[in-house]
Amino acid sequence: MDEQQRAAELVAAEEKAEELFAEIARRGLIEPGVRETVVSDRVRDLGAELFGIERHWHKRVVRAGPNTLQPYRENPPDRVIESDDIVFLDLGPLLAQWEADFGRTYVLGDDPAKLALQADLPRLWAAGRAHYEATPGITGAQLYAHVAELAREAGWEFGNSHAGHLVGEFPHELVDGEKIESYIAPENPHPMRRTDRSGAVCHWILEIHIVDRARGFGGFHEQLLTLR
Repeated sequence: MDEQQRAAELVAAEEKAEELFAEIARRGLIEPGVRETVVSDRVRDLGAELFGIERHWHKRVVRAGPNTLQPYRENPPDRVIESDDIVFLDLGPLLAQWEADFGRTYVLGDDPAKLALQADLPRLWAAGRAHYEATPGITGAQLYAHVAELAREAGWEFGNSHAGHLVGEFPHELVDGEKIESYIAPENPHPMRRTDRSGAVCHWILEIHIVDRARGFGGFHEQLLTLR
């Protein structure tokens, strides 16, 4: 497969993931009084209904309230969503064997601090992408440092040990998931604009996970850094 087709498949996978998230909101699948696992199952069933999604390349993450402080690798106890909660979803649906990785945050009540954090997420993501675009030789470590500083400047703490990863054909997680050069992380000194071991252009997901530990909540926003 040539690079143009590969890029088109990755973009198409993300576009379907974006449609899935829009439908999650439209149908009101995130609501008070239900457990995070129930929302996860609803999302699984909706993905199958809309796009025939049978697998997700990583675990479906639904976090509410204090669980939103926890990064991906943690597995906090299942929680009942409350009426004033902040909730985020992190999904990795497989669409025709192409990985999407998409995350968004929802606020159920009218708490001003939660709404402020929710509003900052796409703004910080866009600022991170702008820095990537303006810095041709940027490394994973440098982009991580930049987005963590953006979070601090906005009054939040960056909530994860990395800020994204490579994305491509399944199974990304099995092949590259434990290799630090596959992550936007402080330990990765390699330029992000490069080719992988097979000679394919590296494409990246940018993740913004910001938290307010004093108030006990956080939020999450992710999508393709490259291609779109």
